[in-house]
Formats: sequence, C-alpha cells, structure tokens
Amino acid sequence: MSADRVDEVSRAVGGVLDPELRRPLAELDMLRDIAVDGGVAHVGIALTIVGCPAADRIASDVRAAAASVTGIDDVELSVGVMTPAERAALTERLRGGRAAREIPFDRDGLTRVVAVTSGKGGVGKSSVTANLAVTLARRGLAVGVIDADVHGFSIPALLGLVDDDGIPPQPTRIDDLMLPPVAHGVKVISIGMFLRRPSGDAPHGAVAWRGPMLHRTIQQFLTDVHFGDLDVLLIDMPPGTGDVAISVGQLLPGADVLVVTTPQVAASDVAVRSAIVARQTGQRVVGVVENMAALPLPDGSMLSLFGEGGGEAVAATLSTSDEPVPLLGSIPLSVPLRTGGDTGMPVVLTQPDDPASVAIERVADSLVRPRGLAGKKLPLHPA
Repeated sequence: MSADRVDEVSRAVGGVLDPELRRPLAELDMLRDIAVDGGVAHVGIALTIVGCPAADRIASDVRAAAASVTGIDDVELSVGVMTPAERAALTERLRGGRAAREIPFDRDGLTRVVAVTSGKGGVGKSSVTANLAVTLARRGLAVGVIDADVHGFSIPALLGLVDDDGIPPQPTRIDDLMLPPVAHGVKVISIGMFLRRPSGDAPHGAVAWRGPMLHRTIQQFLTDVHFGDLDVLLIDMPPGTGDVAISVGQLLPGADVLVVTTPQVAASDVAVRSAIVARQTGQRVVGVVENMAALPLPDGSMLSLFGEGGGEAVAATLSTSDEPVPLLGSIPLSVPLRTGGDTGMPVVLTQPDDPASVAIERVADSLVRPRGLAGKKLPLHPA
C-alpha cells in the first residue's frame, strides 16, 4: 500500500462537501479509516445522524472523489454514524464558540440582516424576498431566508422546496441544531417545514398561535437553526405591525428594513406604518420597493393597473434629513414572476431579461456591501 496514494485519496475524499453543512468532510471529522489495496480504495465515513437525508449524495460524491485519484479502479465504501460524543463536539464547533440559544446575528456581526416588511398582505412581499435571495446567491453570496410569516408561510413553495403534495422537507437535526434545507443556493427555514398532514387527504397544516408562541418560534429560528457563515439573512415578515414585527425588533434591533408596497395609495399609506414600528425598535429603514408597477404592453404603452407613485410616496414620507429613504426599485407586473412563484422557479433564474428580473437585480445591488472587519468589534477578551 502506497502512503502517497492513501494521502491522495484522503485529500480527495476529505474535500467532499456535506450538502447540508456546506463544509468539507475532513473539517467535520466525518472521515474514518482509509486504505488502498492495489487499485481498490477502502474508504470509511461517519454520517452525522442515523437516516441522514443527504446520505446517498454524500456516498456518491465520496465514491466519485476517491475514484478520481490516479490508479484507483474501484471504491469500497463503509458508512457509519457519529457517536454521541463526536456529534456533541461537532455541534460545539458549528456554533463557533457561541453558547447554545445565543443569536449569532448581532449588531456587530458580519451578516447583513434585512427584514422585508409590508403594511398589508397581497403586495408581493414574499415573492420579492424569494427572488432577492436567489439573485444574491447567484452572485456568490451566502444567503439565508427566515420565513417569519408564521400564519401565512409561502417561502418554501416560492423556492420550490415542496413535494407534489405541497409539503416542504423537515430540517435535519444534529442534537439541538437544525440544518435548513437549501433551494437554489439559499438556506431556508419556515414553520411549514414542521407541519404534517393533519388528517385524511388534507395536504397542509395550519398555525393558530398567539404572541408567546410566535415569539418563541422566531427566537428558535434565530438560535437553533445553523445557517453557518452568511453574508445576507433575509427575513420575510408577516404583513402589519403585530407580534412578530415586535419580536423581530426586540431580537434583532440592528436589522435593516426593506419596505414593499404597491403603487396604489391604499397600500402605500399602510406600508408606512410597518416602517415606523421598525424604527421604534431601533431598526433602520434602508429603502422602499414598489411592486406591481406599470405593465409594459406589446404596443409600447404602459398599463398602470394599481395606479402610480405609491413607492415614491412611501419613500418621501419615511425620509428625514438624517435618514433619507430611497426608492430602490419599481418591479412591474409580470406573468413570468407570477408563474415562477407557482412552479418554485424564481423569475430571476428562468427569465433574467424579464423587466421584473431586471428591476429585482437593481434592488439587489443596493443590498450588496463589502464584507469586512472594518469598524466591527472583534470577540476578543483580555486574558
């Protein structure tokens, strides 16, 4: 057995990424005994939990990685499971030294947290959130989405994270950590992932919770879900200024707020209220997005189905001399945007040249900022 050949196989297999944790197997201590006998590589790995949903993909990727080494003709793979002690050590590493139940997205963190709000429902806030998330992920950013609209969750469906019955997958659990499912490069968590069929042929569950349960749910999404090292965390807020808006303001006072409205006055007047409540909790309003704006017609004219000027009015009302609030984009009515939401394929992926996609790209431009340590407090303490 050649030691060099064993090292080559170890490096190749160790570089395979866990599809849920998005980190190499070697870094996660998932490698076990590796040997080479002639042209056969004997590879042992340990999965994080019994019944790991990513087991088949990990096994396939490991076999391919080992077989890519020159001189390896066959791969014999042995798959085990981590011991409780190994799993506990892994969760401790994943937390990065933070205590359990601690929110990693604080004021001085490197992750930009953006709460996407609206004054009323039906303005397309969730569609904007989903398409923005995919747009940012396509640019190479690490992006997560929390579906905080507990009563009216829709993010899993908009991102295609549902089966034929409309049921999203449950997160994988490693002890007290949950690994969010990934769609189009975006890590997603939603209460819909925890609801099973109530009875018979009914495909969906429903949530009928009051304030304390809502607060606890949002808190658990922030503390118990392992998003890893994110560049941007988008929070799809419920409409209005109720319990969840107050909870997010308390738990994430350093978050930025993006207000979504339609052009009509009835929506824009109400949209202002969600921003006012956000400011009362210390959050910063970074901009307004006008959705369902004028629809371009084949003859070149524009159909302003929902009126005009709502986005500009909201931005002007919220702007102060110390904190101007810009209108970041005006997204026109778009059939591909709507159908993309129905099929789980965001329009920015399927039709990037659609006017709605172009407008969403412009909004994404405003959310991208250099990710560095300048001006950040480092978690250092005197010895």
